[in-house]
Amino acid sequence: MPQTPLQRLSTLTAPGKQRSWRWLIPIFLVLLFLAVLFWLPWQSRQMEASDKQDQLIADTLWVEQAITFQLNRDAESVRLIASEITSNHLLAGDFIDRLRPLLKNSRELRKITWLDADNQIVASTEGLGSTSQDYIAQAVKSAQQVKDAKIPQFAPPYKLIDTANATYLDYSVPLYDERDGNQRHRYLGSLVSTYSVGAILDELVPWWFAQDNEISITDSDEVTIAKRASGGRGHDVYTQRRPLDLPGLSLILRTNSTKSAPKFLPNLLVGSVIALSLGLLWSLLALWRDIHRRLAAEDALRQQVAFRTAMENSLVTGLRARDLQGRVTYVNPAFCAMVGLGADQLVGKLPPMPYWAPEGLEEFQERFTKVLEGEVTPQFETVFLRANGERFPVLVFESALVDAQGQQTGWMGSILDISEPRRAEEMHRKQQEKLQSSARLASMGEIASTLAHELNQPLAAISSYTTGAINMLEAGTINAPQLKLALGKVNTQAQRAGQIIRSVHEFVKKRESIREPLAILTLVDNIMPLVELQAQAFNVAVRVEISPALPWISGDRMMLEQVLLNLTRNAIESMSENPANRRILRINAAALGLDTESPHVMVSVIDQGHGIPEAVAVGLFSPFYSTKADGMGMGLNICRTAIEFHGGTLSHTDNGGGGTIFQFSLPANVLHSQRATIKD
Repeated sequence: MPQTPLQRLSTLTAPGKQRSWRWLIPIFLVLLFLAVLFWLPWQSRQMEASDKQDQLIADTLWVEQAITFQLNRDAESVRLIASEITSNHLLAGDFIDRLRPLLKNSRELRKITWLDADNQIVASTEGLGSTSQDYIAQAVKSAQQVKDAKIPQFAPPYKLIDTANATYLDYSVPLYDERDGNQRHRYLGSLVSTYSVGAILDELVPWWFAQDNEISITDSDEVTIAKRASGGRGHDVYTQRRPLDLPGLSLILRTNSTKSAPKFLPNLLVGSVIALSLGLLWSLLALWRDIHRRLAAEDALRQQVAFRTAMENSLVTGLRARDLQGRVTYVNPAFCAMVGLGADQLVGKLPPMPYWAPEGLEEFQERFTKVLEGEVTPQFETVFLRANGERFPVLVFESALVDAQGQQTGWMGSILDISEPRRAEEMHRKQQEKLQSSARLASMGEIASTLAHELNQPLAAISSYTTGAINMLEAGTINAPQLKLALGKVNTQAQRAGQIIRSVHEFVKKRESIREPLAILTLVDNIMPLVELQAQAFNVAVRVEISPALPWISGDRMMLEQVLLNLTRNAIESMSENPANRRILRINAAALGLDTESPHVMVSVIDQGHGIPEAVAVGLFSPFYSTKADGMGMGLNICRTAIEFHGGTLSHTDNGGGGTIFQFSLPANVLHSQRATIKD
């Protein structure tokens, strides 16, 4: 099979191995250079960050040890004073003088209080509002804690409202009498030393460390107790936490450096090297940019060709391209499978084409002539011929084929095989005809008793008149005028019965659908014998108001007569319970829109029955929907299908005087109506 232009282009633009391997080494070297170029500053940045983090860890450890050492030294001094109290070497009068040097050297200590066994203050240093009930309550609480524990320990941090809401920490030492005797280990009271947590950070953390770091002390729940930020807020880049393990209390020392992460380009030298390197890379890119664009364009074109080929091969719609001379330039596999011919048998061919059906050569040739003249039929149906001689209907869509410059280079056609839709339509049509025939038979079954009664009258009259004539002949008294009158009446009754039988026969017989010019008045007259039969059974008066001058319509007589019979039968039955003076059926017709492009005739069947409730109206035209106990539910559905088959519409409205108005409109055949008028 010959290659198409797109396939040849795809072959020419396919990349060879010799064109790809030569770029591997330069690209690898460039990537390696870029990796080293960016790795060196990154590595320098990481090393700097690691050094700062290590330095922060070491400094935080040193600060934590300094704080712990000082607090332990203060605790040892307080325990020594407690020992002096329990051994009676320190009295209440000498308490303040004994503690003044300790408070002067340890400025983090704010107050030391001596409580007796009843938690009454024996002696206390100045500061923190000695008479503050808030402080006394906290001191008693701390004393009670060590009394129960019987060992010195720190109490949880607290705040004093009357001291600017600062946070404090108590270290309490229980006082027990250690002398031998009956009262050994008797509880004498407690010695409570109070620290300012903020002063611990201010006094025990060096200024140089506080200048570069935000230091805070938190409890085990990460709640900040005190903070020192001489150099500003930390940047959360370099952080460290160390536990402060104190007797009876666990605190956490947190440090957050105020230094930012090191810059990616730490100095001008590295920046200059990177700038020069980028300049070299730009020069290299400029050298092979055009080649890269060409390769990219070829790859994109190759992908487009592959995508288009896959798409066209997967279509079930036939595609056919022709140039301006009508020569076939392209066909897809679907079109080849459709006509049973290969692409090599079609591409490059000029009409007549091998898939043209012989009986349509003139039609094909006429369309081809229009193609050469620059005209084309956008959409049409025709018949193609397969290679095995089978004919099949197709639907063809044709449009201009335009190139990238906007110039027309030919014509593009899409061909659909519509064999299956046509078969489905034919099957549907036959089913509709069978359904309509069944509906007509069902209608006759519903009026069978009335029909029998109507035929019984002329047959009984015929029997009576013939019996009288026979008796006259047997008696030998032949009265010629009476005999002639009797035979005339027999003939009249026979014609009446024959007319009824012919109407029924014409209505129920099965035949093909035929469209012909029809007058609405003629349609109504044809079914009047059957309508009157039903009307007489229910004592309904029928009034027809149709002008003979109405435009004619084009349609199938039997289908439209069935519509009228179904609508009139429903109208008659709906008035069965009305008073006698309200059992009136009206059949009207009027012409509408005669001065427009779509004139039509509107036929109305009007009753004065019980009407149609809103709940029933929703499914009125649905198949198998009926309000009658013995109804099939197909009557109105068949009526709507028949009217829509003729290009019209069927609807219903409420009658203002009670009842329902069913209306259907049909396109008017104005030209035939005019010819009929001229003939008359």
